[in-house]
Amino acid sequence: MRNDDVLQSISYTLNLSKPEIAEICKLAGYEPERSEIEEIFSDEKQVITKIDGSKVEKDVSHELAAHFLDGLIIHKRGRQEGKKPRPVEIPVTNNTVLKKLRVAFKLREEEIITLLESVGFSISGSELSALFRSEDHRNYRPCGDQLLRYLLKGLAQKYRE
Repeated sequence: MRNDDVLQSISYTLNLSKPEIAEICKLAGYEPERSEIEEIFSDEKQVITKIDGSKVEKDVSHELAAHFLDGLIIHKRGRQEGKKPRPVEIPVTNNTVLKKLRVAFKLREEEIITLLESVGFSISGSELSALFRSEDHRNYRPCGDQLLRYLLKGLAQKYRE
C-alpha cells in the first residue's frame, strides 16, 4: 500500500492536522520539511519516469513514513524511559505498518480480528499471526493491501465515532 495513503488514513482516523503530523515525526527524531507534509495530502501526484520508460506516481518517502509510525507509537503510548529507541525500519512494508499500528493502538489479536470483521473482512488467528512473524520464519506471510485497507477502515470507524 502506498505510504501517502497510509498516512492520510491515520491522520483522518485521529483527526490530525499537518502541524500535528510534523510533531509526531519529531517525536521519532525526524524533522520533516513542509513540502514533505504537503505531499501527503496533495491531489496532484508527481509522475516519475523509470529507466525502463514506465511511469509511476511519486510516493511519500519511506523515511518519513517510518518516522511517522515510530512517532505515532510514542504519541499514543508515551516514550519508554531508559531504553534506546529502536532503529527505523526502511523500507516500510505493509507488515511493518500492521505491526506499528498494533503497538500504537494497543491492539490484541482478538481486537484486530473484530475490527476486520466489523468492516466485512474475515481472517483466522493463525493467518493473522503469520503476518507478525519475521520474514525468515517459515510461516511468515506478507500482508496484502486489501487487509491493510480494511484494518485502517476499521480503525477509522472505531476512533472517528
